[in-house]
Amino acid sequence: MQKQILLLSGALCGLVAPVLGQKMPKWFETINDSSYIEDHSKDITFRLYGSRKYTYYDIVDTKNKRQIEYRPNSNFNVGFGFNYKFIGLNFGFNLPFINDNDDKFGKTKYLDLQSHLYLRKLVIDFYGQYYKGYYMDNPRKVLSNYDPAKGLPLRPDLYNLDLGLSVQYIFNDSRFSYRAAYLQNEYQKKSAGSFILGGEIFGVKIKADSSLVPTNIADASFLRDQHYYRTAIISAAINAGYAYTFVYKQHFFLTLSLTGGLGVNHTKLYMVDGYISRDGGWQLNNTVRASIGYNSSLYFAGIHYVSMTTRSEMPIPNTFQTFGTGNFRVSLVRRFALKGPIIRKWNF
Repeated sequence: MQKQILLLSGALCGLVAPVLGQKMPKWFETINDSSYIEDHSKDITFRLYGSRKYTYYDIVDTKNKRQIEYRPNSNFNVGFGFNYKFIGLNFGFNLPFINDNDDKFGKTKYLDLQSHLYLRKLVIDFYGQYYKGYYMDNPRKVLSNYDPAKGLPLRPDLYNLDLGLSVQYIFNDSRFSYRAAYLQNEYQKKSAGSFILGGEIFGVKIKADSSLVPTNIADASFLRDQHYYRTAIISAAINAGYAYTFVYKQHFFLTLSLTGGLGVNHTKLYMVDGYISRDGGWQLNNTVRASIGYNSSLYFAGIHYVSMTTRSEMPIPNTFQTFGTGNFRVSLVRRFALKGPIIRKWNF
């Protein structure tokens, strides 16, 4: 599974790299309003950060108002990184004394390659993830005769593989900047916002050695008493939304962004009795971005958060699967001006 993600990531890089070497079409070019946006993409932006990436999977029955929540044991990493023009590298490290919670939540093996590319006119989100080892987060509401003294129910056999791509167009790119909050290579000095429009595609696979619906579930009517051990979802959706940055006294800011997506999916459920249920359904997605902090010509200090959620209608009536992923980060940043450009050919 990890090999599949790495191969797809390499293929995407191979497709994007030649494009970056070409002159961008005029519709892609941006002339910043200097009274709103101060460009620091030609500076070296150096950061110290702490970050937690995560993913989750829920099985929801809307008729009886119950859901099963599975979560991985993800780590909080610390590290450093830098940005120059469109190039950005971050190096994160797992500190065992911060993440010593395997006894409670079990062990999770993962490869998380989610990345967010913030251009002036486009936001491109790529998701390539493999997580193995989950725990049930809400056993009190789901299981019969649950004993808290025995700890949370662990599912070391459960794993997910997901691949996704979202592309969104920013209309007011001359005055509104995602890059100021999330890449820290721009500085937005005045309040401004923008409408956003785009599309997204996702493929999700969830599999376990036994039923994803526990046999000791409190309500036997959950999912109409149907049990499956594997699911595969392919979906496509169009999305639209709005983003806005509030600026107070030129330096303190709050950036909020919400997009919603509507589309269709095709879902397979592999039942424990050997039957495979196939059907199409509605797809509802959303992406939330939020950032708060301090920004200036030289310094940045802030908290930023990105959360993507997909909701896929299942072949079983009144049920759907929720898959979500995201990233929480705290950053301290210092910008260093260069005497001359390192890279002359590309400018966006």
